[in-house]
Amino acid sequence: MITRRSILTTALLLATALAAPARAEDKPTEIRIGTQKGGFFPAVRRRHTIEDAFKPLGIEIKWVDFQFGPPLLEAINVGSVDFGYVGDAPPIFAQAGSAKIRYVAAVKSDGTSQAIIVPKDSPIHTLADLKGKRIAFGKGSSAHNLLVAALEKGGVAWSDITPAPLAPADATVAFVKGAVDAWSIWDPYFALAELKEGARVLVLDKDVHKPNSFYIAGSDFVEKYPSLVAKLNATFAAEGVWAESHHEEVAKAQAEATGVDIEAIRRFVDRSNNRVVPLDAEVIRSQQAIADRFAKLGLIPKSIDVSSVVWKWNPGS
Repeated sequence: MITRRSILTTALLLATALAAPARAEDKPTEIRIGTQKGGFFPAVRRRHTIEDAFKPLGIEIKWVDFQFGPPLLEAINVGSVDFGYVGDAPPIFAQAGSAKIRYVAAVKSDGTSQAIIVPKDSPIHTLADLKGKRIAFGKGSSAHNLLVAALEKGGVAWSDITPAPLAPADATVAFVKGAVDAWSIWDPYFALAELKEGARVLVLDKDVHKPNSFYIAGSDFVEKYPSLVAKLNATFAAEGVWAESHHEEVAKAQAEATGVDIEAIRRFVDRSNNRVVPLDAEVIRSQQAIADRFAKLGLIPKSIDVSSVVWKWNPGS
């Protein structure tokens, strides 16, 4: 039964709710960041910059390492990681698979830290020579994109090669044993093959397309915590600037974290770029070109619109 008392109580509760200040953005107790073990991330972790930035908010940072991009993005998709760093191809495969991801920032690569390499005495000297050859690459990785773009430039059809999709550790063994004719790979594996095996560069990233890397976050995380995403971007951007003038510190931290030869790591660091920027029209066009290329070859199940999963970051706001 509706009574005068119940009406007054309801009115009081409504008035209280309307008078209350808008609730601030909720904060998680932990942010889980996925990285591919290496790069400048060991130095960032050693410096505790990210932890120090979020500690005043009562938020802990948990780092989760992955061998390469696709499994990292799957972890973001299922909600076991919130934020991570990958190359250009993994987000395209993830979006085509309806993964719940958003591009939140970009790193414009100089295109010198990833290459298609061949053994030093290989008869392969041009992209056209890849026809009929067995080529290793990480499926769904940025190296997958490099291989596709290089074959296109060389006039070699995807069906004209024998693809050998292998994770980096397995591809290393295959390359050393001569089980593959060429290998599309990123640093530090690229640098190690140069120094330890005398591997010869057939083509660099920059020779066939404009490569980029990305910071990716889960779509739910972006929706719930946009200010935290912006803070993560800004903090990593500051670390990227620091890294430019501290190559030796970055190299030593990475070598200690990975156990990889310091000379290979120094080579990697010297040809790396860690500058974090918003996704601009050029970057989005480049990603869309990759997506269209993959769709045309049937490497992804459907065409996608990259811009539909880009989150707008305004560093100055």
